[in-house]
Amino acid sequence: MRCVIARYPFDLTKGGVLDSMKGITPEPVTGESVTIGRRRYPVKQVGEVVTRQDRRDFSGGEVTRAMTRLGFTCHAAPGAEPAPGPAATPVETASALLGGAALDPAFDTALNPALNPPQDA
Repeated sequence: MRCVIARYPFDLTKGGVLDSMKGITPEPVTGESVTIGRRRYPVKQVGEVVTRQDRRDFSGGEVTRAMTRLGFTCHAAPGAEPAPGPAATPVETASALLGGAALDPAFDTALNPALNPPQDA
């Protein structure tokens, strides 16, 4: 399969990748990784071995796309979870714990002067 990594074309095959990685000890996985055989390698290590280029010259995404197209299983970075939504305010948390509905600022008299007419002194 022809793929481009770091602006250079490569003709990669699944067998060729397996042969290239045979006997290579996997480095510790800290980012994206790919399973080749029974071992899990960092994608940058695989890209460096397969292309013989410095790993700073290509992105992990380029190697991940190529390995996926060849049929290898790729994994996201460990601990890569979607960012949590916006945190609830203390009032919203208390309201939810007490079974109340979320506050709507349109009906909060402290925030909406139209609902809080001025008091005559």
